[in-house]
Amino acid sequence: MTKTRSSKTKSPKLGGRKTPVAASTPAVEKPTPEQDLVVFAFRLTAEERNLIHKAAGPARASSFVRALAIAAARQDEEAIKLLLQRTKATA
Repeated sequence: MTKTRSSKTKSPKLGGRKTPVAASTPAVEKPTPEQDLVVFAFRLTAEERNLIHKAAGPARASSFVRALAIAAARQDEEAIKLLLQRTKATA
């Protein structure tokens, strides 16, 4: 007995991306399973949330905010500039 493919095929969602995500985001340490991870949460208005989603692009809001916060904490101006350039490209 052979398995048949369903008529629905899953295609990757590229979202019009011109460069890979890894190349367009500043270097932020990716957590590994061995690391102890914590949650850092804050409250914001719906309008602020929408602005972040618009600036970050589809499905990248959390990684955008994380990269920006870490770059600011490290005083990494180049990473912040890169993030700002990305927001101009998605707007």
